[in-house]
Amino acid sequence: MKAASHDDGLARIRTLVGERGWVDDVDEMQPHLVEWRNRWRGRARAVVRPGSTEEVAGVVAIASEVGLPIVPQAGNTSLCGGSIPDEDGRSIVLSVSRLSRIRDVDPLDYTMTVEAGCVLADVQRAAADADRLFPLSLAAEGTCEIGGNLSTNAGGVHVLRYGNARQLVLGLEVVLPDGRIWDGLRRLRKDNTGYALRELFLGAEGTLGILTAAVLKLFPRPRERWVALAAARDVPAALELLSRARAATGDAVSSFELIPRIALDYVVEHIPGTRDPLRDRYEHYVLVELDSTVEGDQGLCARGQALFEKAAADGLIVDAVVAESEGQIAALWKLRESISEAQKSEGASVKHDVAVPVRRVPDFLDEATKKVDAEWPGVRVVAFGHLGDGNIHFNLSVPKGGDDAAFLDHWSAFSRIVHDVVTSMDGSIAAEHGIGRLKRDELAHYKSATEMDLMRALKTTLDPRGIMNPGRVV
Repeated sequence: MKAASHDDGLARIRTLVGERGWVDDVDEMQPHLVEWRNRWRGRARAVVRPGSTEEVAGVVAIASEVGLPIVPQAGNTSLCGGSIPDEDGRSIVLSVSRLSRIRDVDPLDYTMTVEAGCVLADVQRAAADADRLFPLSLAAEGTCEIGGNLSTNAGGVHVLRYGNARQLVLGLEVVLPDGRIWDGLRRLRKDNTGYALRELFLGAEGTLGILTAAVLKLFPRPRERWVALAAARDVPAALELLSRARAATGDAVSSFELIPRIALDYVVEHIPGTRDPLRDRYEHYVLVELDSTVEGDQGLCARGQALFEKAAADGLIVDAVVAESEGQIAALWKLRESISEAQKSEGASVKHDVAVPVRRVPDFLDEATKKVDAEWPGVRVVAFGHLGDGNIHFNLSVPKGGDDAAFLDHWSAFSRIVHDVVTSMDGSIAAEHGIGRLKRDELAHYKSATEMDLMRALKTTLDPRGIMNPGRVV
């Protein structure tokens, strides 16, 4: 398509969204063009900020007509480069941040309908104000937006009990690549009328359409919480503790997080207001949270205490601390949630978001650690995350005093080593952060030809002009 056609389309889009919805100043665009870890920096013709679903549809229809590439963007907290435009500057960024209304909260139906630009923390608060729980929770919840969470099928710390973002959605509103609006905002738990179309767009990272609104599932709000940090004998012992916790508490385990010593050291050294909660040093810790929707459920505390006492007697845990106030709960969770931020202060890091069957986590950690150490002697392995669902953030820090640039240049080699181990254990190379640009070629390497053919067929059918987030995922 000729550049003049693009220019004409851009002029029409600017008229459609008005000055409030149009940004083409280089400095003002910068927050939309840079990934938060500075791994990707892109360029764009403009950042377009529609104020309604209808405006999104109008923008997409014009872009489709002239062949103008679109990079959908929500809170821009992506870790895989999926929301950053390419360096060629041909595309526009379409931000959904102005679509920030909570359209409806229905406590009786246990649903809420929200627009894609709602900040996750605001969604959580709106649910709490209605005495309900929206359980999706992750470190970026103060800035990430629900459209991005759903487009990447975000996970977070409560997947063990409530599932990934995909499991928290009943209906969607989507602008298709030709500008049509699909209104699938249904609140039904049961609907067998044909294909489950919403599943096409959840986790598709904006390559098949732009999510503009969603019907979310709500849950009873927890009334009691029991949170403890335990030093485990080793990772297999931590898994045994997880199994016992689920059985002994009526499956009240909402989080079960693995924290290695090196991660705790990073946090205590670099994050103000944190401290080691135990007197002695240990190699492996687990952060455990139980919750109950029963007001004054004293049995929850009793079950947690009994669980830990038996685990200590059997040698599964060697030390522990139980939070006795909301402040202490927050302090323990801060240790876990600050790991990624703290790691940035230790120099260059190569990150992997992978999942293996829960029982294979110890094998994965052992084998992958040995192989990356053989590849780069002295590499500091920071493997932490959601032990309860097998999702490990297998991050690598440059050795002390090492060459950051050379270490980052080795990213692809590290990833191939780690991903080979993951796939040998029937795991996934992308557990909760998506594919984006970072893992696109790895996806093609590890997926079967049949799976890739199906994905490409969907992309071609829904987006024949290839304008929706081109070069991402497939």
